[in-house]
Amino acid sequence: MAGRADPPEEPPENPAGGEDEYRSLVFDESFVRAARLQEFSAQERMGEHARAVRSLPRRSSRKGPGLATTLIVLVALAFATAVYIGFRQPLPTPVLGRAQPLEATVVPLAPRGAVPGGTPQSLIERGPAAHFRIGAAGINLPAVRRTDDYSATEVMAALATVKDFLVESSLNPDVLGGRETETVKALLDPDQAAEFDLSTDSPSGDARHPAAGWLVRFDPARTELADPTIRVFGTLAYSETDAGKLEVVTDHTFTYALRPVVNGPQKADGASLFTVHRLLHFLFDRDDLRLHRLELRTAYVQAGPQSCSSGSAPALRPLLAGERADPAGPAGTDPYATGTPAGGLCGTLRISPALGQAPPAPFSPSVVSPVPVSPSLASGPLPSP
Repeated sequence: MAGRADPPEEPPENPAGGEDEYRSLVFDESFVRAARLQEFSAQERMGEHARAVRSLPRRSSRKGPGLATTLIVLVALAFATAVYIGFRQPLPTPVLGRAQPLEATVVPLAPRGAVPGGTPQSLIERGPAAHFRIGAAGINLPAVRRTDDYSATEVMAALATVKDFLVESSLNPDVLGGRETETVKALLDPDQAAEFDLSTDSPSGDARHPAAGWLVRFDPARTELADPTIRVFGTLAYSETDAGKLEVVTDHTFTYALRPVVNGPQKADGASLFTVHRLLHFLFDRDDLRLHRLELRTAYVQAGPQSCSSGSAPALRPLLAGERADPAGPAGTDPYATGTPAGGLCGTLRISPALGQAPPAPFSPSVVSPVPVSPSLASGPLPSP
């Protein structure tokens, strides 16, 4: 039997329970300070207390305010840095996406004598339009290749939209006869719709909004087509602008056989030719390409034979077979007068009757010069028919 100094032979009672299970805990000062409950003292327990312990007030964390202050300082530093960089390297001014108003110039071309008449076929065969193609076949697209920022597919989309515009605004019989304008308007950027309506519905006398800048239209009360086949000759060119837009420049001549509107039978030889030279400048952004629309930026138009006083009319007023231009010539302009000039531009119609040769320029105005256009990256002259 073991002595009193020896450990008992039996295993200790409750080896995994009792106070031995808390031997690993160290009740140091930090543990005591973190306690949420505190035992009453012996003197306090002698009082009228039903509970043996009391709750300590929650200690506020010292990390919270410090972390919030640090975040505020970091945000302030980031904002100050952004402002400093903005002043040192300001962002470029964004380019406004709105289409600009059309800048249009319409030049009537006055004949030197009476307008010659004849049958449409004889007039065409004797003049420079004999080698022109008929209708949309005369609006050929150039060879297409990509630019810096636009693919060949996007360039082709721009050229196709321009061709549609030329067909609708220069060859559509309903547009020529003054019965239709919506097919032309539908191809324009919506920002130009109001200006287009003003130009076609009520053009102003100061020639700021000439209808002929947008389309070819004749006065249906006095003029009609003598032959539906319209002769066309011209070129298209395209390039990319410094502003990142795609531009297309067109230069086409349209020759129409016209006759007067009369009550009764028409004269067989009562037709006459009317020629319109349109130099147009179009711009496209990516929305325009996607939505099959365009911005008509500038239009330079020569049309004759007309009198010099017909430049700002809501429709072109051709001089027909046997008619002569107003002898008064263009209106005078006072360079000392302020405000919008009252005078207008006018040219002299001069056609080179060179049979059997390649078609020259249809006319050479004597007092005006064409507006400059941007150099193109690609151009497509029409092949000889």
